[in-house]
Amino acid sequence: MAAIAAPRRRRLGRLEPAALRGVIVREVVNFSSFWRSSTFSSTVDPTIYLLAFGFGFGSLVSQVAGYDYIDFVGTGIVATTVLFSGCFPAMYGTFVKYSFQHTYDAILAAPVDTEELVTGEALWIGLRTGVYGCVPMLVAMIFGLNPSWGMLLVPFIAALAGYGWACFGIFIAAKSQKIESFSYWQSGLLTPMFLVAGTFFPLSSLPHWAQVLGNFNPLFHCVQLVRHAVFGFVGWADVGHLAFLVGFALIAWRLAIRFMERKLIL
Repeated sequence: MAAIAAPRRRRLGRLEPAALRGVIVREVVNFSSFWRSSTFSSTVDPTIYLLAFGFGFGSLVSQVAGYDYIDFVGTGIVATTVLFSGCFPAMYGTFVKYSFQHTYDAILAAPVDTEELVTGEALWIGLRTGVYGCVPMLVAMIFGLNPSWGMLLVPFIAALAGYGWACFGIFIAAKSQKIESFSYWQSGLLTPMFLVAGTFFPLSSLPHWAQVLGNFNPLFHCVQLVRHAVFGFVGWADVGHLAFLVGFALIAWRLAIRFMERKLIL
């Protein structure tokens, strides 16, 4: 009697779709319990910046870099939304999940590794950021920003930048021993990057050394890409902005995985 061959078990690979889907579905279900507060903080704060600077400085400065000031700020404030919706939720959410709730211990007990865990969490935050990033622009349209076909690309730009900042927020959480340590990152790095991103004034008005440093700011490249999507692309320069955002997302992704593995596994 011929022996019956045992069915071959499929070898698990990296970034298994089922594992990523499980992490994202869990985040979606969890998000349904606090979406109101999260949406409020992620969209209202940038809108307040838009109205305060747009109409505050806008009453003193009519045009900046060839744009009406409300249009300049309305497209640039996407950087604020990306930071509020991408980096900050990842920082605090990740720290709470591994330090207080021990959620990640339970997830890693399933056939999910750290790479899939980080990737799934960052993908979900990036998707949310892509939606939230459109809100200030829609508000600016109410106050006179002319719609354009390029605006359809803004959610994808915000999602890409949001993914990178979500990974960077996870990296910060993995590096921090206490949640109070976030103050150093926020005041020493994130706030200066937010202020020197070309959101409220062009970098050309800064000293040369500050302009050079600004070119290494992912928020600056996000602002430029969004602004050019709305008002018209300028060729290879926008390819460079896109390449920088992709590179930032990849580097932040690998850093987040490396340091979360140290925190959770080693």
